[in-house]
Amino acid sequence: MADCPPPPSLPRLPVHRSTMGVKAALPRFELYLYTAVLAGALVWAGSWISEASSENINRKAFKESVKPGWHYFGRKMHRSMIFGLYGGLAVLTTMGWTFMALVLSHCVVLYSVAMVKKKWLCFVAGLTTLASIKLEPYNSWQNCERKDGSYTFCDLLRYNFYLPFFFFGPIMTFDGFHAQVNNTQLTRKDRALWNITTKALRHLGVILVVDVFFHYLYILTIPSDMKLVSKLSDWSLAGLAYSNLVYDWVKAAVMFGVINTVATLDHLDPPQPPKCITMLYVFSETHFDRGINDWLCKYVYDYIGGDHNKIFKELLATLCTFAITTLWLGPCELVYIWSFFNCFGLNFELWVAKLFSLPPLSTIEGFMGEAMSRRIRGVFNAANFWTIVLYNVLALNSLEFAKLVGRRLIFKGFPLSTLSVLFVTYCGVQLVKERERRQALLDDPEPAKAVDEGKEKAE
Repeated sequence: MADCPPPPSLPRLPVHRSTMGVKAALPRFELYLYTAVLAGALVWAGSWISEASSENINRKAFKESVKPGWHYFGRKMHRSMIFGLYGGLAVLTTMGWTFMALVLSHCVVLYSVAMVKKKWLCFVAGLTTLASIKLEPYNSWQNCERKDGSYTFCDLLRYNFYLPFFFFGPIMTFDGFHAQVNNTQLTRKDRALWNITTKALRHLGVILVVDVFFHYLYILTIPSDMKLVSKLSDWSLAGLAYSNLVYDWVKAAVMFGVINTVATLDHLDPPQPPKCITMLYVFSETHFDRGINDWLCKYVYDYIGGDHNKIFKELLATLCTFAITTLWLGPCELVYIWSFFNCFGLNFELWVAKLFSLPPLSTIEGFMGEAMSRRIRGVFNAANFWTIVLYNVLALNSLEFAKLVGRRLIFKGFPLSTLSVLFVTYCGVQLVKERERRQALLDDPEPAKAVDEGKEKAE
């Protein structure tokens, strides 16, 4: 198998889904039951992982990654130019003249092509530069969307060399960055600095908690030892797969959170940290990296897919999007497999949604009521959650580990392990749905008000 680094992020693409049962409430005791089951299962799986970690601390495969003890404890009108200058100097100092010259040559080529104002030409030029270096392809076709005049070459340089975003992201679209960085009305809301300080301290706290967590649970080391992994229980494997994705989310959330804190001090509004993996039970909404997701949707996915209701256009849009994502992450066997299954999952959801929107299935769902519809959808969402886990854990660990987890949970563990893990996942999905229901009521309270008004008139 080709040796390649795991993808640094897992971008997803949001599309529309059915709102059936979104605001449907479940009995309170039922939600309490789901909470108790989920909490007990997490403690149970954690105890298995903790036992496996403590009993195998002296294994030869652990020596490189497990060590004893603890190891952690200007002027407003020129603001945008300053961002570009100190970013460029930092890149020059850390990466050297060769890398700097390569990036500058890309900027010159892309800006020159963008002046032609042909999107297809800019697209080809962007892919060409992307093939030579795995960086954001510079969005130079923004000149195509600007009706009056053109952006300057300095605007492109400031965008590419803004230091907080340069090395790790998150990605901002060029037009959003340009508008924010050239805003002369630099004001902060009340308690803005307090909120920024609180976020920074919270990120520090998360780092310390993760260090304590790793001191007892070797979730990243155990999957590398397949001999040990094959001896673990089904619950340990399920816990390992889930916790690896949670750790990847925490790592990205902290990294992007720290960078976003710095950008916020510069009066920018960067993309928010990634969505928690526990909330991602639907492929069509599992955009892990919000910045990459915004960029892909703006320039590829929405541009080709339109309203995402046509099966063929959706297939073409997802194929093009994941082809670019594969090029972005670095083509290799793991990335090919990851892209294929995520592309398939996104399209399969659309096919299933289309099927269930047709009679007699849509008629049956209408008769059963929204609460029951939410429960039935939760069963499918629970299975979908584990497909998302398996499709992505192979990119974070290895193909062998993902295949082993899949075999144990789907085939060898059937029916006891399979159904018990699915039931626990179902409980978690329903708790996520309850959170989404409450948020939906806050965002759109009108229907509830209309019901209250109807009751008052009846009285």
